[in-house]
Amino acid sequence: MRGTSKGSAIVQIAIMALPWRLRRWLLVTLFGFRIHPTARIGRSLVLTDLLEMGEGSVIKTLTMIKGMAEVNVGPWGHIGNLNWITGMPPNDPIFFRNEPDRVSALIVGEGAAVTNRHFFDCSNRITVGRFATIGGFRSQFLTHSIDLSANRQSSRPIEIGEYCFLGTGVIVLKGAAIGPRCVLGAGSMLREAFQDEYKLISGNPAKPVRDLDPSAAYFTRTRGRVA
Repeated sequence: MRGTSKGSAIVQIAIMALPWRLRRWLLVTLFGFRIHPTARIGRSLVLTDLLEMGEGSVIKTLTMIKGMAEVNVGPWGHIGNLNWITGMPPNDPIFFRNEPDRVSALIVGEGAAVTNRHFFDCSNRITVGRFATIGGFRSQFLTHSIDLSANRQSSRPIEIGEYCFLGTGVIVLKGAAIGPRCVLGAGSMLREAFQDEYKLISGNPAKPVRDLDPSAAYFTRTRGRVA
């Protein structure tokens, strides 16, 4: 069964109240999802063609994932409650016809954490690197917009480097990137690609404002979510 189909949604709703062990078996058997025995999905809909969840990973409750080609949550990766993650299927007859290599995907690396109530527009790929944290709530990640000169929708990937920390209420636009071990300040709007390490990036539009201490414990930890 195709994981993005209407039938998939009906089946997932129908089995949602079952014990997790049985529900996991059905998700693996019916949809071909790759879910580690120690991974867990709460009362959430995961409508994607490919789902891979590593050891100890979790998708919590009331998160909606739809229209996706791929969702990959690495070992001990975490997607919290009430997140909205939406994609655009390939070969859409109207949108992104000039982007044959576009993939609607969310990649959450080992030990990375997405907290609660965020919005991800995965019209193109969004990558959250190892041990990175999408903190706070109500941040927006937007991989597409209107190309005014061409009068059509266009998309580009977003990349969050490993060990980054993104504060609450940020906006990250298509094509933006933040290098490893950087912090994006609360309320900032990131629209460029920055590849330097150990930078505080802040403002609207966001720019590097100062260096960070490379010896900070957050940047050297070997466990995922910060308690």
